Amino acid sequence: MNDLKIKYSTLLAVILLAIFATTTAFPVLAADGDVIKIDKAQFKAQIMDFEKNQKVWKYEGKLPCVVDFYADWCGPCRLASPALEELAKKYKGKIIVYKVNTDHERELSTVFGISGIPAFLWVPQTGNPTMTSGVARSPEDIIIQFEKMINDVLLKK
Repeated sequence: MNDLKIKYSTLLAVILLAIFATTTAFPVLAADGDVIKIDKAQFKAQIMDFEKNQKVWKYEGKLPCVVDFYADWCGPCRLASPALEELAKKYKGKIIVYKVNTDHERELSTVFGISGIPAFLWVPQTGNPTMTSGVARSPEDIIIQFEKMINDVLLKK
């Protein structure tokens, strides 16, 4: 009987841990220079808690970031993705690149008024963010487009 209680208690603990892990905003762990996919809870914890700070932008991050609002079915989003991966590596330790799937995180899309994708939220360390949408036609021009935003908005060079 004691054996059964121990097994039951262990199973219950595992189930509760699994439920807690999927509903709590844990920091997203990724290697430096990786593009990081996030959900609403992670967005609130690492970028901005828009429910708590409804009138004033308060960035929670340690480095400037860009948030790519995308969908898997979106052609221009798929064009932007390799450029963001390349720039995440190039600017590792200077910026963070996040991705939010608009099909899964509709509330975030609504909060930021996203009506077309890809859309990009450029968040400097201090000051207000800048929203842009769309990408250039060629991979080379997309890199140029994004690097301009990184330097002008995020790093303020």
